[in-house]
Amino acid sequence: MTDRRSAPSTTPPAPAIAVALHHDRAAGGAPTIVASGRGAVAERILEIAFASGVKVREDADLAALLETVELGAAIPLEAFAAVAEVLAYLYRANDAMASGGGGRT
Repeated sequence: MTDRRSAPSTTPPAPAIAVALHHDRAAGGAPTIVASGRGAVAERILEIAFASGVKVREDADLAALLETVELGAAIPLEAFAAVAEVLAYLYRANDAMASGGGGRT
């Protein structure tokens, strides 16, 4: 029989990633990347978002994909489905708050 206790990891955890998007619903078109960073920069992006009342969604795979996109560029085609899902949720939540519903979306 072998001992299966796990040894402590010697690899430090990967730094956090944060990506901020901008989408002008009236203008249409694809959302663009307006901020992106790892570690301390990612933490600052999140601080600004929370302080500004911006809704944040945690999705490590999507963040890893979007962090490779140049600032000011539109999101890549392979990210459209995931970003569209996030935006649809945010638009429903914002519309519910604006109409005083404030309930579940």
